[in-house]
Amino acid sequence: MILSRLASRAAASGTRALLARAAQRNAPRRLLSEKPAEKAAEKAAAPEAKPGWWSTVWNQISGAPRHRRDVDNLTHCPYPHRWSSAEFWGGLGALAGWGMTGAAIYDAQFSSPEKISMTMTPVMIIYSSLFCRWAIVVKPQNLLLAACHGSNVVAQINQMRRAVEYKTSQGKDEEVQDILMKSGVGAAALGGMVVAGPTLQSALVAANLGPVSTFAGAAAGPFTVHFWAPMSKWLISGASMMELDRPVEKISLAQYTALTLTGAFFSRYALLVNPINYMLCSVNVALFSSSAWHLGRKVKADYVD
Repeated sequence: MILSRLASRAAASGTRALLARAAQRNAPRRLLSEKPAEKAAEKAAAPEAKPGWWSTVWNQISGAPRHRRDVDNLTHCPYPHRWSSAEFWGGLGALAGWGMTGAAIYDAQFSSPEKISMTMTPVMIIYSSLFCRWAIVVKPQNLLLAACHGSNVVAQINQMRRAVEYKTSQGKDEEVQDILMKSGVGAAALGGMVVAGPTLQSALVAANLGPVSTFAGAAAGPFTVHFWAPMSKWLISGASMMELDRPVEKISLAQYTALTLTGAFFSRYALLVNPINYMLCSVNVALFSSSAWHLGRKVKADYVD
């Protein structure tokens, strides 16, 4: 009897000791498992650090998520992230645009002024002026593209100066006067539209003319830069198409490479911005086609034939 009680007590104390040792072994594991959760909670509560300007530019070019919360959204995106990223395609378009600006600077240093097109250069000045404004007001904003077009305005004005001086030195004063007159009329018409635009838009919208009033008040309607920036690009495409038989020795390889890439990248970019710009998409398809035609002729003449 006494022996059985002693045995039962020993067994009970042994069981309690085993349970205590097991609890001690498991306690650190519970603490370790709690630490990641605590760190995750602290990280979520902490304010997000603002990225530096170099990070912002790289994210725009690469299409990388700009905030930690954007990383979670990538898993829910039905398409590959870069294909549906306005920042990615806008960054590529800006880089191609910088190629166009660089081409004008390069041509000013190393190319003869006789290669400068008196038809294309004024159009490029208007085009870059409008797109500089468009890149600032579009969503998401594209400051890299705005800087590119601002620089291109300066570069193209310099090219126009060189062309005018060359034509004048060759005794082609009448041709120069004709080009300058057309450019002046175009600039005056554009300035008049900018000044009178808000008043005319308000009148058309208030007139309740059905589709006309709806179009006049649209976010990408005819009284916004979202309409006129693509229209200026149609002028570039039209200028290229009017000179499809232009002598290849007068074609700038650098300029038309940049224009071809710009047309390709902006065809996609136009469908990702806010407001969506179908006119910008269509004109870039046309720009890609006409510029690629000239580029192909230039490459064939210089490197194939």
